[in-house]
Amino acid sequence: MKLSQFAFLADENIHPEVVTFLRLRALDVVSASAMGLAGTADTEILRVAFEAARVVLTHDSDCGTLAMAGGQPIHGIVYLRPGHIEAQFTIASLKAILSAELDLTTPFLLVAVRRGHVVTIRVRHL
Repeated sequence: MKLSQFAFLADENIHPEVVTFLRLRALDVVSASAMGLAGTADTEILRVAFEAARVVLTHDSDCGTLAMAGGQPIHGIVYLRPGHIEAQFTIASLKAILSAELDLTTPFLLVAVRRGHVVTIRVRHL
């Protein structure tokens, strides 16, 4: 499946403008805050996302650690580095990821690291 075909749960550290950008691209995305999950532990975010068949979109490295080392079940995690308070920084990273047209199978961990204008993408199928 292509990344754009997945449903997403945006962690609370994802700027609301990023959520709007994804929705304007016709992606199925809900924010943690809209689901009443603001301030919720990462384990709970992962649980809710798994039960709703959603991929977690986050700037938080703990999510990947919980899934890989802690055995927390997931459909997928998109971990964007570095975390950034400017929405346009994150949107530029997401544009690069979406345009890569990666074929993904669940469960997966996608790590995207942006340095300057270059986005490096790594995918690990779990």
